Amino acid sequence: MIIFDCNGVLVDSEPIAATVAAQEFVRAGVPITPEIIARYFFGRRPADMLAAVEAATHRKLPDDFAASLSQAILDRFRDELRPMPHMAYALTWLRGPKCVASSSPIDRIRASLETTDLARFFEPNLFSASDVPNGKPAPDLLIYAARRMKVDPADCIVIEDSPAGVSAAVNAGMRAIGFVGGSHSGADLGRMLLASGASTILADMRQLKSTVLSLRGW
Repeated sequence: MIIFDCNGVLVDSEPIAATVAAQEFVRAGVPITPEIIARYFFGRRPADMLAAVEAATHRKLPDDFAASLSQAILDRFRDELRPMPHMAYALTWLRGPKCVASSSPIDRIRASLETTDLARFFEPNLFSASDVPNGKPAPDLLIYAARRMKVDPADCIVIEDSPAGVSAAVNAGMRAIGFVGGSHSGADLGRMLLASGASTILADMRQLKSTVLSLRGW
């Protein structure tokens, strides 16, 4: 089975989400830049990000902050979000079971895939880290996805663009392909993904099928 992360893998969302989050933090009186968000919270659950910011700043965010942030991101996604280049092509030719396992809440996952016309490749197999005790880099979400899909974790390949996501795959006993083709990918991302345990690196989704077949030894 192939397990896809959503943000930064299926959809080119990371710069949008980081920009909106920074704007919402500033509105709440917490001066954080998109670059800081990308550096420290890349691939992490929103709830974990908010908890870390509160701990670091020693201040409580507004009670409605999480909901406001989620809505602001969804609004921008509906206007600006695009699928990763060649993603529909890659999914059309990739055979076998596949699902999405993302740190985002389920409404954001679904909205992202519907906006980019990718939901048809995965529904109803969408899994959110909101449904497990611990977010990435813990393996909880990926093990949960494999259990729901009735697949042995050892038979899963995970496509991830963050060190936290790759670490989660390794911790779950799965193999990981590190994706470096998003607009947010810096020069060091491939090295970071390999250091986190990725089996190989992919920069162009047109090569996904051959990369998966190579990793499976076919």
